[in-house]
Amino acid sequence: MQRRAARFSHRLGAALAILAAAALVSCERSPKGGPQARPASRFSQAAPPGREADDVGRFLSGLNGNPGSVFAGLEAKECWRAHRGELDAVWKKVESRWLPAMRRFQGAELSGAPLDNAALFYPFSGPDILMAAVFFPHSPVYVMVGLEPAGTLPTPKQIAREDLSRYLAEVRESVSSELERSFFITREMDREFRGQVTDGLLPPILLLLARTGHTVLGHRYVRLDAEGRIVERAAGYRAPGRTGNLGVEIDFRGRAGTPAHKLFYFSVNLSDKRLQENKPFLAFLEGLEGMVTFFKATSYMPHGRGFSMIRGRVLAGSAAILQDDSGIPYRFFDATRWNIQLYGDYTRPYGSFRWLEQPDLRKAYAGSMPKTLEFRIGYGFARVPSNLLLARRRPASTSRQ
Repeated sequence: MQRRAARFSHRLGAALAILAAAALVSCERSPKGGPQARPASRFSQAAPPGREADDVGRFLSGLNGNPGSVFAGLEAKECWRAHRGELDAVWKKVESRWLPAMRRFQGAELSGAPLDNAALFYPFSGPDILMAAVFFPHSPVYVMVGLEPAGTLPTPKQIAREDLSRYLAEVRESVSSELERSFFITREMDREFRGQVTDGLLPPILLLLARTGHTVLGHRYVRLDAEGRIVERAAGYRAPGRTGNLGVEIDFRGRAGTPAHKLFYFSVNLSDKRLQENKPFLAFLEGLEGMVTFFKATSYMPHGRGFSMIRGRVLAGSAAILQDDSGIPYRFFDATRWNIQLYGDYTRPYGSFRWLEQPDLRKAYAGSMPKTLEFRIGYGFARVPSNLLLARRRPASTSRQ
């Protein structure tokens, strides 16, 4: 699946607005319970506060609306109640079968700096905020990138005009592969998120945020200007050229009293041919230096010669990388620069990707002590063993530069 502002050395994070006020959040609880101040960054400005996106997310996810929801009338319909029941059943399986193991893995393997306090960069993500939030629940900023359009927020009137039973069934189908197999299927996203079910990824992102217990505080439509700065845009804005870098920004948080997070989804073609023309996105990406990067179910795009730019940028700018074998090929990880931990087991890639087998990765699994992976993830979800690789950049003093 696919899809300069000035350098800064400040930690990413920061002050996001709470729904009840436009004030910025300037601190959060440290692991020991004390306040830890965070400097402001280019991500500090809050999206306009409002409940509309949260209401849509709860309705689409089959969760009862909060008091005053404009969807109360539609929730009374039998087809919505059936929709709720269907999603409740699927989510019960998710919560019982693999989310607990993923959360244990996060606590044991993905805690501490930089994994807790860096921005998360998730290329080829589609709408998969679910895995990003499970593995990196403390990241202040999530930057997701794919080919699919960002989309717009459907209004209650638009939804009411639909054949509701059919529409809700299509919504369920649009997230079924993620909830059942841990990834979105590219050809299905091409069919579902370009006007057939929704006009982009905002609705399924909101659905997954709701189902994972998050509250959306506000949202806005954004793009990158010529210098790679995030600027607001109208929902119907059309870029003058083929490189628009159109996106959506979402502020959200977990349970009340916890720090808020910011999510960006940008529609960007990450192939070398298009990326070398996309100076604004390259400038934006340079400002993410020190990020944590996550790859999963990428259709093995980072393996191709046509994706060398994004591969090189990730290796140069990341403090840590978590990926399955569809991410950056193992041969690109210089042992003098990276500490590598392997998880699960590696076998020949599943299905149509089997020709992309990595003998050096297989040798690394055989010659090291991989840690157990208690859940399935990525391609071949139920047919071949799953694998993950966590690369942490070595301190400069211990690596050859």
